Amino acid sequence: MKIIILGAGEVGAALAQHLAMEHNDITIIDCDGNRLRSLQNSMDILTITGNASYPDILRQGKAEEAELLIAVTCNDETNLVACQIAATLFQIPTKIARIRSLQYLTHKALFGTTGFPIDVLISPEQLVSDYISRLIKYPGASQVLDFADQKLQLISVKIKSSETPFKHTPRSIMSALGDTHIEIAVIFRNGTTILPTDDTQIETNDEVFFLTEQSQVRQVMSLLNPVSPPNQHIIIAGGGNVGTRLATTLEQDFQVKIIERNADQAESLATHLTKSVVLQGDASNEELLCNENIQNTDIFCAVTDQDEANIMSALLAKRLGARKTMALISRPSYLDLVEGGDIDIIVSPQQVTIGSLLTHIRRGNIVNVYSLRRGTAEAIEMIIEGNKNSSKVVGRHLKDIPLPKDAIILALVRDNDIFMGHTNAVVETNDRLILLILDKRKIRQVEGLFQEGNLTFI
Repeated sequence: MKIIILGAGEVGAALAQHLAMEHNDITIIDCDGNRLRSLQNSMDILTITGNASYPDILRQGKAEEAELLIAVTCNDETNLVACQIAATLFQIPTKIARIRSLQYLTHKALFGTTGFPIDVLISPEQLVSDYISRLIKYPGASQVLDFADQKLQLISVKIKSSETPFKHTPRSIMSALGDTHIEIAVIFRNGTTILPTDDTQIETNDEVFFLTEQSQVRQVMSLLNPVSPPNQHIIIAGGGNVGTRLATTLEQDFQVKIIERNADQAESLATHLTKSVVLQGDASNEELLCNENIQNTDIFCAVTDQDEANIMSALLAKRLGARKTMALISRPSYLDLVEGGDIDIIVSPQQVTIGSLLTHIRRGNIVNVYSLRRGTAEAIEMIIEGNKNSSKVVGRHLKDIPLPKDAIILALVRDNDIFMGHTNAVVETNDRLILLILDKRKIRQVEGLFQEGNLTFI
């Protein structure tokens, strides 16, 4: 597929890497020639230096041949204008734009049938806020992903060390939970990937991904780890777009304090938020944190727009006694540096955003895509289309679907019925399948297996 990506920042570069690996024809446009040269040296893509919203620059990228345009520059106005030009001058069928400002997002008419011709709007701040909110809801989880209209959730937990040896297997967990739907999807151990059988021994320090019903998540987690106390006291460092959204979402159910360095922004937050305590100051100031009882804080969440500030304040909060710390980190080099260290949860806005973007790019009727393990794996949900004559899977038993080695069907959902581990279940039209793909190079093969007829996008 011919795809034009506008913006070679962290999201644009990571997205280009994902899509180039899947043998798409990628052109990326940005004003920064040095950054583009670096990308071209590492990927098989075409790069063009220039303003992404200029018609002549888009024409250089053969916009008239493009099937998809993804506008993820750092400027909302550039993204909006580029989508308008893509539709008016080049008739690009599908246009996706990243829009950050609430000044645009709160006016839905701007993106209606008479507004900007954008097929999919992506708000990274909202996606990140929702992602962090789910993590706060489930203490002890390091990833919480929704499927089947939130009937099911894929949860990642790290098995903690304890005084007694951990002796669970998938079989013992399922036996302890009785009729609960649960699938132990994959175990990551010391850099290796394990597809568990019923008798696989789960060990301390394993990272375990399991799929279960939303109502049963806490029960499963209590079997895997000592029960974590519920979160009550939360400190958010950073009152920007992410921090504001997060405080707005959490303040109804938790005791929230938000620390913002800028005095004008802090004053605006105090007016906007109804229950949160707003503090003007530096979140990496030890005296301020101590005065706000950091030692009694359940979660310290650093979400400023500066990676360095997030890392330092989260490390300080942990040292001063915060029970759990989270940090929003964009730069891949910093992710490598802090992963596995004293910060409990690292949130990458790029990975969260890319999952949402991929949902609208994948072939077939795919409704959810989540990037796992720094983009090396994916969990996807698709709705089965067609009939026995037009589909390769309708009417077949799950066990007879010829999936590649590193792809697993975790569940089949049919209305209110959930099938896990039922390899004899027969696939029907409109079923939802939830799959785990551990090798991204197999994505196209999986898509081809489940697609029906000539497909379009969105």
